[in-house]
Amino acid sequence: MRLNRFISHCGVCARRDADKLIADGLIKVNGAVVTELGTKVQPGKDVVTYKGNKLEIQRFVYILLNKPKNMITTTDDPAGRPTVLDAIESAARTRVFPVGRLDRNTTGLLLLTNDGKLTEKLTHPAHGIRKMYKVKLNKPVEETDFDKLLKGVELEDGVAKFDKIDFVEGKEQDEVGVEVTSGKNSIVRLLFEALGYEVVSLDRTMFGPLTKKRLPRGEWRLLSKEEISFLHMQ
Repeated sequence: MRLNRFISHCGVCARRDADKLIADGLIKVNGAVVTELGTKVQPGKDVVTYKGNKLEIQRFVYILLNKPKNMITTTDDPAGRPTVLDAIESAARTRVFPVGRLDRNTTGLLLLTNDGKLTEKLTHPAHGIRKMYKVKLNKPVEETDFDKLLKGVELEDGVAKFDKIDFVEGKEQDEVGVEVTSGKNSIVRLLFEALGYEVVSLDRTMFGPLTKKRLPRGEWRLLSKEEISFLHMQ
């Protein structure tokens, strides 16, 4: 098994990040520092260490959280603010990591796992994982802006767009549902702000094949085998 893949399967990080650990000389194999990216190891025979700790392939854990507001999507916060790991403290003994990010004030679906390979796949722009959001704005959305948001809006780092947008049934015209496959951070807020709207609340209602059905705000659950299979097929 390639060393970066082994590190990923141990839950340390994704393979791309593992390459950096190797290149920086932070990984040892059988007591010797290894910096060659193509190095292969035999799990169960070779001893791989990181920061003095022996790495072992972990059982993968997949946790779906309905993230509440005012919670940081990170594994640690120097300011001492609550993080998403605090919300799933009793979910698993092994260390897990958020798949992508949700802003502090954004609520909704967040996947956490120690499966580095799947994390890399779900966050890579080439795979275009579908995300759906319910958005409340500070004023009604002009239907003419729908076309702009679907065709593309110029942002600081290039053009971005929604794949779908529509008014939320039974709500005022300041609430819309959007679908996006772009992997850019804060893409929903940035697109609306570029057209003069302020996002009052933002809730992710779907991530790939996963939905919030029967998952109250602030609660978490483990994924089923079927859901895990669907994610791997994305």
